[in-house]
Amino acid sequence: LTVYSPQGLLRSDSIPEVGEDAAATVGMAETLSEEEQDELRKELAKVEEEIQTLSQVLAAKEKHLAEIKRKLGINSLQELRQNITKSWQDVTSTTAYKKTSETLSQAGQKASAAFSSVGSVITKKFEDVRNSPTFKSFEEKVENLKSKVGGSKPAGGDFGEVLNSAANASATETIAEQAQAETH
Repeated sequence: LTVYSPQGLLRSDSIPEVGEDAAATVGMAETLSEEEQDELRKELAKVEEEIQTLSQVLAAKEKHLAEIKRKLGINSLQELRQNITKSWQDVTSTTAYKKTSETLSQAGQKASAAFSSVGSVITKKFEDVRNSPTFKSFEEKVENLKSKVGGSKPAGGDFGEVLNSAANASATETIAEQAQAETH
């Protein structure tokens, strides 16, 4: 620790740390002359007084600052938002953030392209299935069944209507067969 004496001379004295034994502290005080001890006591009082004055000045400045902020309508929440915004701007300006952002953007573009190609593959597969001979054969059977049940309705309609018609036709045929069996 460096101690300044009133004469402006620079002296280096070691001050015992908290926890050092009391004998070392007493031994140090004994090596100082009465005059040196008086000078140090005066300097100690002066430094304590300066610290107290600075604390009072700081408290007055903080009070003045709070009054100015109150007049401007700045509250703690606004200051917190400003600090967060500034911190975020500091983070986003770093090269690490920029590199990470670019990498994530490229990954997102690649994922989007992959999803798009998967969707087109699925659409193509559905078209292939619909154009397959098996599906066409099934579709023809449903149309034939529909024409048997529905009579002279125009061909077409959605798949749900065709299935409902097929179910009704099946139920009608079953009832007709049961009626014939009962009459025999």
